[in-house]
Amino acid sequence: MAPQHLPSTRMAPLGVLLGLLVTSWFTFCLSCQNSKNFALTNTEKNIHKESETKETRGEEEQLDTEVLEVFQPTQEWQALQPGQAVPAGSHVRMNLQTGAREVKLQEDKFQTNLKGFKKGKRLDINTNTYTSQDLKNALAKFKEGAETENSKDEQARQATVKQLFRPIEELKKEFDELNVVLETDMQIMVRLINKFNSSSSSLEEKVAALFDLEYYVHQMDNAQDLLSFGGLQVVINGLNSTEPLVKEYAAFVLGAAFSSNPKVQVEAMEGGALQKLLVILATEQPLSAKKKVLFALCSLLRHFPYAQQQFLKLGGLQVLRALVQERSAKVLAVRVVTLLYDLVTEKMFAEEEAELTQDSSPEKLQQYRQVHLLPGLREQGWCEITAHLLALPEHDAREKVLQTLGALLATCRDRYRQDLQLSRTLGSLQAEYQTLASLELQEGEDEGYFRELLASINSLLKELR
Repeated sequence: MAPQHLPSTRMAPLGVLLGLLVTSWFTFCLSCQNSKNFALTNTEKNIHKESETKETRGEEEQLDTEVLEVFQPTQEWQALQPGQAVPAGSHVRMNLQTGAREVKLQEDKFQTNLKGFKKGKRLDINTNTYTSQDLKNALAKFKEGAETENSKDEQARQATVKQLFRPIEELKKEFDELNVVLETDMQIMVRLINKFNSSSSSLEEKVAALFDLEYYVHQMDNAQDLLSFGGLQVVINGLNSTEPLVKEYAAFVLGAAFSSNPKVQVEAMEGGALQKLLVILATEQPLSAKKKVLFALCSLLRHFPYAQQQFLKLGGLQVLRALVQERSAKVLAVRVVTLLYDLVTEKMFAEEEAELTQDSSPEKLQQYRQVHLLPGLREQGWCEITAHLLALPEHDAREKVLQTLGALLATCRDRYRQDLQLSRTLGSLQAEYQTLASLELQEGEDEGYFRELLASINSLLKELR
């Protein structure tokens, strides 16, 4: 049977299909072969990159321990070679076109760094290289050198101190050998008070004890310590002694202890010091004893308004008036006038301070207002007494009397105007000090001492017209 052939119209689609299958199989085979080749190529590249990274790290680690060359930058950009160290303060950048690092000096530090390089600021002056280990060693040596230098300075200072001073233990040992005992101020004052208060002590020993005690009570703390063991009262009781020297030096100690020490002043008032001082001034005593007693009285009254009140109540102004009128006590007149001037101005300053601070009821001001000193001075005739003291020959005495006359002017104005002797004295002093002030001007002293006295006299004369 003869084979049957398919029509040509059906054979065409089959051929096309067969061609597509062959083409797809061939493409698949090629893609498989390319993927294998591609994977093999990438693996080789990755292995090559890892080996390069390891080599670079190894080189860097090797460079860290090896010698590094110091790169000296300039103001121009220069390529930095591998293994070169960059100095501090340099400006570094990455060139994106070439991939190389470039270095130059910063503009404001160029001259400074250039001078540093010229001075050879390197670790090793014989080479241009250094290592990190060299830097560590140099830093360690620097610290050791600084510590050594500091220790040497401290040793030298200690040696100098030892040459200038001696240990306290050594001094105590030598004092013990010499039978010398180191005492505090408190212990010394206790010993001196016991010596003064002892009935077995002679007059010279008592006076010497008081003389030494005066040196210590000048200090405020020591004067207050004198209260703690009853020493102040012992000295106050010494004012009752029948020996003028004991009275004199007891008053000397009290004057030093009272000075600007309110706590001691209060204790003294409670211990009856004011009455005892006034009794000595009112009775016949040696002039030297009255000088020391007046000193103690001034120290007790100053800046202590309560003591000033009691002073007036006990007739203190009469006692001072009698003292000034004594012919043998003329030398004390200026001290008395100075005390009165201080008391008058002290009260005036307290009132002025209260007005400035607008405080009308401070306790201290209330105490000063209870001190009626100016009326007492007028009643006791101190206007005339002070005016007559202007006839004293000493310039210093005249100055203090003029100051007191000015302080009492508001209270004694009418008395001064009626005092003809005062007018004649002021006129005579005006002529005298005009001559002396003219001599000062000729010598080139525009503001001399006599010129000031002349100004005080002129001011007083003007007020009395």
